[in-house]
Order: sequence, then structure tokens, then C-alpha cells
Amino acid sequence: MEAGSNGEEPTSWDELYSINLMPSELFLKFRKEIEGFRVGVNLEFYNAPVNEYQAKIILKPLSPNRPWKFIYEPIHQDVRILSKKIPVTKFLNLQVGIGHNFQLHATGWKWKLTTCFGGDGVSRIRNKTSLGLCPGVDFRFGWRADYVLPEITGALGTGEPLFNMNSGRLQASLDRVETILTHSS
Repeated sequence: MEAGSNGEEPTSWDELYSINLMPSELFLKFRKEIEGFRVGVNLEFYNAPVNEYQAKIILKPLSPNRPWKFIYEPIHQDVRILSKKIPVTKFLNLQVGIGHNFQLHATGWKWKLTTCFGGDGVSRIRNKTSLGLCPGVDFRFGWRADYVLPEITGALGTGEPLFNMNSGRLQASLDRVETILTHSS
């Protein structure tokens, strides 16, 4: 429990630490490896904040550096070519893409800087954990944890408390569950 510095009641443990195991994204991915390329069909279901469904057809080379990938979304009639994530620093990646939307008759390009750390005044870890069930069947879990580390402070002769403890916060969630079915030739 944590006592507020302005005399407010301590915050409950339920408010300080929460773990949500209900994923907001469910993916079912079918992959086929053909002559140095991987062809994939992704069925993506989103729960929150609104229920949505997307289908994607993906083509990318099987080479270890995978310099690009091609994505077609038949529902939105989008076609995109994305670069691989290019490391800028140890924790920062850049990805560039060009695309065309047939419904809007629009062509454009995007860029994105990503990291596994970050947040709004809070530290955040985002990660994907893979679990191979058997050859050709994999599960991947996308999870994140927003946290504030506990801290102990104190003062003497300043009017502040001699001992003050902030127990920190943790809000973790399982955001995505993917089932990946791969057929190798």
C-alpha cells in the first residue's frame, strides 16, 4: 500500500497491479513456402474497441535478411510493399513502405519508427513470445507491460516525510494471440 503525500487514503493493490489475459487481437495465419518465398494468408480478428475483421495476403522472401514484404488487403483493396525493420540504434527500428488504395485511387508512402520501450510518462515493454507446438504449428503471444518502478525516498529537516514509499505500478496485458500454420514443401 502507498500513502499519498497529501494525506489521501492509500491506493489498493488492485489499482496498482493489474494483469489482463483476454487478448484484443486474434490472428490465424496460414503459410506456404514455395521456391524461396513464403506466401501467407492472415485472418485477423480485433475485439476492442470495436469488433473488426481483416484478411491479408502476404508474400516475402525466405532469405534471412528479408529486405521487403508485399501485402494485399482484399477487403480494403490496399496493396503495400514494406521494407524490413532497419535497426537505427539497439532499441530503435525504422520501416518504410509504399502503397496504393484502389478504392480511393491514392498512392502514398509511410515510415514508422518503433521500439519495444516507450510510453506516456510510464515505462513500457512490448514483446512477442513464440512457442512451437510441433513442426508447422506455432503460437505467438504479443504482450506488454506498463510499469513504474517502486521507490523509497526520505528527507530530514526539509518538511518532507522522513520515510516515503511509492510501491510502483504494473499493468500487464496479453494483447495478441497468433496461431501460425506453416506448410513446407
